[in-house]
Amino acid sequence: MTTEPIIVGIDLGTTNSLVARWSVDAPALIPNVFGDMLTPSVVGIDLEGRLLVGRPARELQVLHPERCASAFKRHMGTDWKTQLGEREFGAVELSSLVLRSLKADAESHLGQPITHAVITVPAYFNEHQRQATIRAGELAGLTVRRILNEPTAAAIAYGIHEANQDSVFLVFDLGGGTFDVSIMDRFEGALEIRSSSGEIFLGGEDFTRALVARVLQSQNLIYERVEHEAPRMVSRLRRECEMAKRVLARDEQATIRIPGKDGELPEGGPTATIRRTEFDTWTESLLARTEISLRRALGDAKLRRQDIQDVILVGGATRMPAVRARVESWFNRMPRCSLNPDEVVALGAAVQAGLVARDRSLSELVVTDVAPFTLGVETCHVIGRDLRPGYFMPVINRNTTIPVSRVERVSTVAPNQTSVRVKLYQGEARRVQDNIPLGEFEVDGIPRGPAGQEIDIRFTYDQNGVLEAEATVVATGKSVRHVVTRHAKGLSPAQIEEAVRRMQDLKTHPREEQANRMLLLRAERIYQELPLEQRDLLDQLLHGFEEALSMQDPSAIETNRESLERFLNRFDGPDGERQDF
Repeated sequence: MTTEPIIVGIDLGTTNSLVARWSVDAPALIPNVFGDMLTPSVVGIDLEGRLLVGRPARELQVLHPERCASAFKRHMGTDWKTQLGEREFGAVELSSLVLRSLKADAESHLGQPITHAVITVPAYFNEHQRQATIRAGELAGLTVRRILNEPTAAAIAYGIHEANQDSVFLVFDLGGGTFDVSIMDRFEGALEIRSSSGEIFLGGEDFTRALVARVLQSQNLIYERVEHEAPRMVSRLRRECEMAKRVLARDEQATIRIPGKDGELPEGGPTATIRRTEFDTWTESLLARTEISLRRALGDAKLRRQDIQDVILVGGATRMPAVRARVESWFNRMPRCSLNPDEVVALGAAVQAGLVARDRSLSELVVTDVAPFTLGVETCHVIGRDLRPGYFMPVINRNTTIPVSRVERVSTVAPNQTSVRVKLYQGEARRVQDNIPLGEFEVDGIPRGPAGQEIDIRFTYDQNGVLEAEATVVATGKSVRHVVTRHAKGLSPAQIEEAVRRMQDLKTHPREEQANRMLLLRAERIYQELPLEQRDLLDQLLHGFEEALSMQDPSAIETNRESLERFLNRFDGPDGERQDF
């Protein structure tokens, strides 16, 4: 008797990623090797040429930003590349390394191989980015059973926890790198998504960057120039500003230590005290951008803001008081956050994984989703006596419930025209030049005759956001089908095999050594931040820990690790937040 494979749910985030599964009758998060639920979406190559993912890479990034990559989710579906050590990586490869780390954590925790997953993406991810996410899963050794919109995942999690409450509610999802908003109906065990909108380049990272830029400006420095000339200074300052942003979420002011151009934090060095009101003023323009997506989502759902009965906050950036105040003011109601905003998307992905696996306890939950963009083809318009190409004809409009199949009829524009080139686009603009090209294909065999020979263009859009286009010559019934994959910067089977081989060649720290390696990197970073009188003690603790590691004595390693961690936690909490002595 063969057992069905476990399907995990993965929130592949811009700043942090999580993995979860449906367990018995509830979703459950899976801890990583450090016991954390959040795995930083950071990849690095250390000075020994070994691969680091998650917390160790985040620690390395402070000291060696040139050897690390983060926020690469924003570059999914593009040709963006970055150099780490002697290797060049694209966003798909880097994302696959994060997925591979999550997969290893799940396998260790569950005690069996994991080969299937549901992976979440921002609702406003375009076709390029969705296909790239599927490719990343393939490179990580996963069969991607479903691509799920992040607000939909959050709605599913809330639908499970509060299934008896019928309402129209809105999910406001401001994560580390992206912003999404979805409006949905919850009724009789069903979740129906009515509309989605959002922005790819808007998230907590932008609020942190705004703070970094202001602090540098206070020192008469320009962000872009310093980032190029003194990357270690910016890397260290970014970490200081990220911690200050968290402090400002609960306190009225925060103090930021300003590193030198070498990235060092000298004793008695300059500091900047930032008040929450200042931070809110500096980031007002970022927050104002959320209203554009809110208005679009409401308009597409044919609702007014007073029709929304509940507003749910998702994403770590929603912890900022200004965000909550803006949402409360806009909807004239207190937004809710009864589930952890960092974890709710992964929990919803786990529920969806249970649905895909046909778990009996989930048989009553029905979930619909919508197409986040309008999909169509290029057509010509007659202007006076001229025939002008470049116009966009929608076939599937945005926020149409999916899966869906729609057909539109077009015709030839010239006498005896025997072929047409069908060009596919995604977007909301009237002209194709302002939309995103998805691909094209040729239809030939059209009977000769006068202009106006008819062709049916059918689009079929599935729940993974994969588009299939079909053109049928009406007179002959001849059809040509085209699955949109080429546009997504995807990889051929041979390229996937080669990419997997290249990644296997990377020297990876054994799983059992990850905690030790992360602790050493953390200690090295903190050493540079300590007052001089504290450095000697840390140096002794580090020496003892390194000696124990070289001896491979488990008892000595554990004893020295505990002493080192106690010291580090006095200065810098386990979650990276600076503590007071």
